[in-house]
Amino acid sequence: MTAMLKPLSALLLAAACVCAPAATLQPDKSDLAFTFKQMGVPVDGKFKKFDAQLDFDPKKPEAGHIAFTVDLGSVSLGDPSFDHELAGAPWFDTKRNGKATFVSSGIKATGAGKYDVAGKLTIKGSSRDIVVPITLAAGVATGSVPIKRLDFKIGDGEWADTSVVANDVTVKFKLAFSGL
Repeated sequence: MTAMLKPLSALLLAAACVCAPAATLQPDKSDLAFTFKQMGVPVDGKFKKFDAQLDFDPKKPEAGHIAFTVDLGSVSLGDPSFDHELAGAPWFDTKRNGKATFVSSGIKATGAGKYDVAGKLTIKGSSRDIVVPITLAAGVATGSVPIKRLDFKIGDGEWADTSVVANDVTVKFKLAFSGL
């Protein structure tokens, strides 16, 4: 019986190591920001709270998986009154839609340290398939992706007029991971 348990426990330990996430997000070394134009003037904002789960081997990118969650209530334009406005129903509606998520459906290598991550972005109950180009170097994933705010019902009602607040938003990120 003991002779049989040793190989079985070794197999279970190996399986646990293969299935364990390869990396842990380091929030203090990571940033999630965005830029949009209001009346033609660029405005920068950021999210203070977000999390990412990454299971990734650069030698087998197609087998990787990324899940990303953003606390929409942590949005900041650097002014508490603006931040309060963004939490409201026309914008992020954080009382009913506190989180935005991105879940990968595929990862494709596009060059040395460069990858296209396909997946589904969900904000305020609206989901869209997007491709996020990522550069990975020394455990840090960086990139940016353009989105259309109205695709996700961000800025409903009177704010849907794109002559005041542009529809185009660029999301920029730097995600530092340990164990990658």
